[in-house]
Amino acid sequence: MSRKAAREVAVHIVYDYGFNNEIGEESLQHFLSEEFAESVSGDTDIYSQVGKGQHKYIETVVKGVSEKREEIDELIRKYSVGWNLNRISRIAMAVMRVAVFESKYTDEVSEKIAINEAVEIAKKYDTAETVSFINGILGSIVREG
Repeated sequence: MSRKAAREVAVHIVYDYGFNNEIGEESLQHFLSEEFAESVSGDTDIYSQVGKGQHKYIETVVKGVSEKREEIDELIRKYSVGWNLNRISRIAMAVMRVAVFESKYTDEVSEKIAINEAVEIAKKYDTAETVSFINGILGSIVREG
């Protein structure tokens, strides 16, 4: 199973986390369950593409975003000149949070790949203008070092 599908599932979970402001172990396991994958199979096949081998990666990303949310959001806020984070779509925030976590807090994913994958995921869920916005913010964060 590809990391790409696992990353997209992590974005979905972080998106849901944006509504609740927390992600508990029970909620995380619900999203990773076979039952959930079957229940959404008509809407998206992305969950069926994620094997158990990718669950650890998804858990690491989702829990990491949860733990580092304030730091991640501060980086996004810093480069979202003229934008209040509350005005940015929840899916865009989820995409950026995952990408920032991957690029800043893990050694598994290069910054370039994190940005590229974020842009590709954003293209599926948001407007072209938002995709450009995400690319610009993430590029600025990476250039900061």
